[in-house]
Amino acid sequence: MARGFARLDTLPFPPFREGEVWLTGAGPGAPGLLTLLAYHALQQADVIVHDALVSAAVLDLAPQETERIAAGKRGGDAASVPQEEITALLIDLARKKRRVLRLKGGDPYLFGRGVEEALALAKAGIPFRIVPGIAAGIGGLAYAGVPVTAKDINSSVLFLTGHDKRGELPPADWQAIARAGEVIVLYMGLRPLARIAKALIAAGRKGETPVLILSRLTLPDQQVREMTLAEIAHARLAMTDIARPALVVIGEAGRHRALLDWFTQQAKELPLG
Repeated sequence: MARGFARLDTLPFPPFREGEVWLTGAGPGAPGLLTLLAYHALQQADVIVHDALVSAAVLDLAPQETERIAAGKRGGDAASVPQEEITALLIDLARKKRRVLRLKGGDPYLFGRGVEEALALAKAGIPFRIVPGIAAGIGGLAYAGVPVTAKDINSSVLFLTGHDKRGELPPADWQAIARAGEVIVLYMGLRPLARIAKALIAAGRKGETPVLILSRLTLPDQQVREMTLAEIAHARLAMTDIARPALVVIGEAGRHRALLDWFTQQAKELPLG
């Protein structure tokens, strides 16, 4: 007997109405990690305003006639589109009765500036919907053989950002972080990483603490660099060959990576994840 299935066009998706903005997470990169609701949004949108982290393979899932507007951001990078311009664009497009898909890498509410955009839309009276996505700091790590929690490794995990909206290292209580963060997942932290490593060592973390630097997660050219806090603090290894942006994992989360790194072997056979 054939297995039962439901076609996507028969699922009870909410309508994507004219004048709405959907703030949507595209996941870590592989198009197979899109949620069904995100895929539905890609099919229904009149215009996609996407950031620099959304892969071409994901954008290619939208109809060819769908307008695409690149609105990439890089913390502290002069080439970034200012957040105020992005927000104004979303409001303007919605007021023109367009179905606006604001597509972000990962999840829009995890260091994705989605909160700022949602607040601006709400204040402007623009109807919006949040479509969560698989965060790179969880789903992306799984593709690198790095479970964000494991019973024999950690009972807590801290998600931190390496820069604020000005591109500067935000103030932090490194003493508290060093004590509480058995595993630290650092977003956008490659530029200030040496300073962060020194701060953690000064706060009591051992120099031999493992550090993983990961980029292009879930994609065939995924990169993983293994280092220690001391090596980073003393700049013993260059990191110029690591694709940006990168995630940094500090702690023992990668202890079982040799056994759990399933994607490296399969990437050539399953390039879309």
